[in-house]
Parts: sequence; C-alpha cells; structure tokens
Amino acid sequence: MERESMAFDVVIVGAGPSGLSAACRLMQQAQESGQEVSVCVVEKGSEVGAHILSGAVFEPTALNELFPDWKEKGAPLNTPVVADDIYVLRNAEKSIKVPNLFVPKTMHNEGNYIISLGNLCRWLAEQAESMGAEIFPGFAASEVLYHEDGSVKGIATGDMGIAANGEKKDSYMPGMELHAKYTLFTEGCRGHLGKQLIAQFKLDEGKDPQHYGIGIKELWDIEPDKHREGLVVHTAGWPLQESGSMGGGFLYHIENHQVVVGLITDLSYSNPHVSPFEEFQRYKHNPVIRQYLEGGKRVSYGARALTKGGPQSLPRMSFPGGLLLGCDAGTMNSAKIKGSHTAMKSGLLAAETVFEALKSGSEGRENLTSYQDRFDQSWLGIELHQQRNFSPAMHKFGNIFGAAFAFIDQNLFNGKLPFTLHDTVPDYKQLKPAADCSGLEYPKPDGKISFDRLGSVFLSNTNHEEDQPCHLKLTDPDIPITGNLPMFDEPAQRYCPAGVYEVVEDEATGKKQFQINSQNCVHCKTCDIKDPAQNITWVTPEGTGGPNYPNM
Repeated sequence: MERESMAFDVVIVGAGPSGLSAACRLMQQAQESGQEVSVCVVEKGSEVGAHILSGAVFEPTALNELFPDWKEKGAPLNTPVVADDIYVLRNAEKSIKVPNLFVPKTMHNEGNYIISLGNLCRWLAEQAESMGAEIFPGFAASEVLYHEDGSVKGIATGDMGIAANGEKKDSYMPGMELHAKYTLFTEGCRGHLGKQLIAQFKLDEGKDPQHYGIGIKELWDIEPDKHREGLVVHTAGWPLQESGSMGGGFLYHIENHQVVVGLITDLSYSNPHVSPFEEFQRYKHNPVIRQYLEGGKRVSYGARALTKGGPQSLPRMSFPGGLLLGCDAGTMNSAKIKGSHTAMKSGLLAAETVFEALKSGSEGRENLTSYQDRFDQSWLGIELHQQRNFSPAMHKFGNIFGAAFAFIDQNLFNGKLPFTLHDTVPDYKQLKPAADCSGLEYPKPDGKISFDRLGSVFLSNTNHEEDQPCHLKLTDPDIPITGNLPMFDEPAQRYCPAGVYEVVEDEATGKKQFQINSQNCVHCKTCDIKDPAQNITWVTPEGTGGPNYPNM
C-alpha cells in the first residue's frame, strides 16, 4: 500500500524543549515578518510531555529570550531555588556537607527554578499551537526519507497494527510520509533517527565518542513538616564509589509538599555487576535523603539516558536538508547538570537559521553550515566550551579530585585553561570481565524507601500494544548467551532500569535463553548505549507506546 504524504516547510521530530522552542520561534518570526511558514511537530508519546523526564533544576536563560513575558503567559515555573546543599556521602550512614565557598560556580542555582520539564513542554506546545504550528502526538517517526541526491526529504511515521509475526492486523494503518524543506531532529538523548543520521553523514568524524549517564528518578509526596520548598540537594560519593563508578544524586523540593529524588550513574562504569536501579534504591537510605522520604509516598518513577560528553563529543549538527538539535546531538552542560536551557537555545538558533533560508527562497536541500557559526558564537557555544573539561576530568580523576579540578577550572580560570581534556574510550568498551570484578550484593527492598523493578515500572504508566514487533532489535540473537553471558554475566539484566532483559532457563532443555520483556520498556535507551557488543538497537515502537509521565 502506498503511503500518503503531506508537505510542510519544516518538520520537527520530537516535542521536547529543543523541538518546541524551534517551533515557537519559527512561528514568531513568521508573524513578525508576515511570511507564511508551515510547521509540523511529531511526537511518539501519547501526549506532549508523556516521555519527558528530567531532574529538573531549570535555568530560564533561553525561555527569557523566547517569551520575555513567560510569567504573564503562565509558564509552569512555580518554585524558585532558595538554597543549595551539596554533600559528599562517605558511606551508607555518614556524609560531609561541602562549604559553599568550595562549590564550583556551575553548581550554584540562584535565579533558577525547580520544575517539571514535562509540564513546561506541555505549555510550550500550547504556545506553538496558538501561533499556528501543528503538533501530532502519538505518531512515531520511524524512518528518514531522502531525495535522490542524498539530502533529507523528511520522515515517515511508523505503521500501526502490525502483529508480532509481521502480519497486518485488522487495525492496520500505514504510516504517513511528512515531507519538508527542512527537517529538525530533536528526539532527545540517543535518538533512533539521530543515530542513523550521524552514521549516514559521518557527523561524528574527528570527534570524541559521546558519553552518557542513566538517570533514575522518583516523585514523592512527603510529610508537610519535612518539606522545604525550593531546596536543592546534590550529592556525590556513596553508593557508586564502592564499585568505582561515577555519578551523583539529587533531591529537589518542589511545590505541593512533593520532592523529586534521583541518581545519575555514568555509563562509563567498568564493573558489569553494577545495577544502576539497585544503586538508586540503596542511595535513598542514606540519612541525607531518607530524612525527607520517611513517612512519605512514592507516586511516580522513570528513567532516561542523558548525554554528557561535552563539546568534544558534539557531532556536526547540520546536513543537507536538516539539523540535529538538543540532546539528540548532545548539548547538555554536564558541569551544571542541566540540558533544558541548552536544548532550547539550540532550537532557537535552528529556527533563526532555517527561517533565514526559507525567507531567501531556499528549497531546502542544502547544508545549513551557517548554523554551526551561530551556535559557536552564541552564549550556548561559549558556555559549553567553558565546561569542556568537566566530564573528562570526572572520568579521569574520579568524583572528588574531579570536583577539585572543576573548582579550579571554573571558579579560578572561568573555563579558560589552555588545554582540553579528552575521553576517547566509548562507554560500552569500559566493561571488564565479570570474573575480574567483585560481585555486588544488593539488599532486598523494604517497600517503604526502596522498591523492586516491576513495581517501579508500574508507576511509570508504561504500556505498549502487546502484539507488535519487538522494538529492541538484536543484530545477532546468540550473542547475549554465547558472548555476553560468559564474559560479562550478561549486564543487560542489571543496567536496564525496567526489567526488560532476563536470562532464563528453558524447563525442557535446561538451556539458558535471553528473554526480552519489551512491554516494560521506558524508552531510556541504556541498552542501545551500554551493551558491550553493541548488539541491541532501540527502534521506535508503535506511536503512543512507552511511559506516560505525570508531573515528571
């Protein structure tokens, strides 16, 4: 069956902060100039914000540029940061509070807000639609379309109603082609199509490999007398230090007597016995965190990978017919632990570049190389350059000495040290053989502070149509059992925060099998990043599938 098609000036893949900012800015420019511009945003989640997960302490720099009157327009920035506490957790019980004088200035949050990024994206979508942009939630962009000359033509959404065996069900609906003069890819970290574009156009040639973390987050209702609205708590050290892993934790007091708590585990860890999920459950028992959670109730759970390689790992972001933006490219400022304001700014710069091209009468097949110049000369390019040594320093020197380096680099030299550190080993190559690493025993969850995976996934409201092709593709189905299991004790059993991957024993034959519970997938992309054989490829399932995060 031939697919229907629709044509737009600009198609944007992903209704996150970068994509929606681009849509809003394009429509603003169209209104200001009187030029008509058609903009379409496709979003794989069931609604805008359903798949958005972030801490999030939000820096409003880019929002101030996009909507100077955001307060009057009702943007959901309701909780200003009033205090920053930073702790080094020495072990399960002891901690040291870091004096403010010794905190790298990138970790100060005066003027920032604690927000739900999902709610901010819902608000941005309302603004974009009110100006004439079309937003289609529930449609997963599954394929990049190309012109005969190799330039990007647009995208195709995925077919609906395909059974697991590949046959068409009664509910079958073919995908639709969306053609555009320019296509902006803003899928978030490790985007399925962004990954293909980087390979297709060799956008990462000459760059350091990208580096990642897995962030796991929960939303809690806590007792009113324990709530300190606007307090930001960050931690380093335990429990990750016990396995030699990097990362850090956070707890933010938002409005309505709620807190968000989470742990970021760098995916450069080397011990294959590490379970980021179990590390997070342990983390919450430290008194610095537990004091707020005791007597409270967990109301939501989620997980998402994040990019943290810095500008050394940024691919070229333009190619014939389109741009790669936000966390799809890797614009997060890991020194600030913030990626929303940078993603938004990348979207604003893209909108200005694209609108300029459209205004000149461009048909859209050229490579908008001017975007890189705009990027480098903007506060975004300058900011990322100043923090370029943060992530490699953490990986080379560890959290404590890395933080000391960051203090010197940022506070004393303002990010202008006359050298650039590099981290050239991809995260998936960091794993050591299981036999060479100490095993890790994780305590059973108590059901009050710590919980199991399946109960956690339930709180993410994750759902996929069961009878559909598995969206977690194995290049070689034998590798998990014949390769990863003997060498690394198949780490997918532990790095997945949703219990998607299991090694089970066939009752009839006694042979071990690799089982994929794709229904549980929260779309975090960790498997696509950390699998040591790079044998797992995450592709988009049917539209609307995945988590449905409220207030996350």
